[in-house]
Amino acid sequence: MKELFVKKIKCNNTVTLAEAGHLLEMQAVTNPIDILNWKQYSYRPDLKFRIGHVKDEIWLKFYVIEKNILAKETHINGAVYKDSCVEFFISFDNENYYNCECNCIGTIHLAHGKGRDNRKFVDPEIIKKIEIESSLGNQPFAEKHGNFEWEMMIRIPVECFAYDKIKLLDGMKATANFYKCGDDTSEPHFVTWNPVKTENPDYHRPEYFGKIYFE
Repeated sequence: MKELFVKKIKCNNTVTLAEAGHLLEMQAVTNPIDILNWKQYSYRPDLKFRIGHVKDEIWLKFYVIEKNILAKETHINGAVYKDSCVEFFISFDNENYYNCECNCIGTIHLAHGKGRDNRKFVDPEIIKKIEIESSLGNQPFAEKHGNFEWEMMIRIPVECFAYDKIKLLDGMKATANFYKCGDDTSEPHFVTWNPVKTENPDYHRPEYFGKIYFE
């Protein structure tokens, strides 16, 4: 099981999303998402992320290089996993977890529960408090083929983890995994940060999350 230290980012006051991204790049290291768990899906995009926090926000930035990009979903809590998608699953209580999924134009899906079934969506009005910006913009498009590089910066206030009462992240322990997928792209792929030892692709397996520690 992998372990990840989430650095507390030093900043003096309220910053813009762009400034947050710059501070994250200056102070946090990159981590690869590069594990192929299922032989039938051999395509592996190049993928890294940085993560940090400031008391009551998680800052997360993904860096993606892939052959095909697709962005159809524009509705909050829609089927973003079918598009070019990055995902962050986290559990604060070792029982329930949040699946935060973002397609490459920043459409967000955020839900909570113990497993794949009977998940509770976070209220879209709360989800809108997440700041997100993709280098691909925010408009939907049909699949494009070639070689594409894109980045996504995400700022998640703790109030978006609406089924937990979290005030500050300082010193917290959690479990998490980070993913890349694209179910409806020309080369469907399923890449993970921490290994997932299931027969078929399944990201809703908290027993395979890694440990993370907030500074």
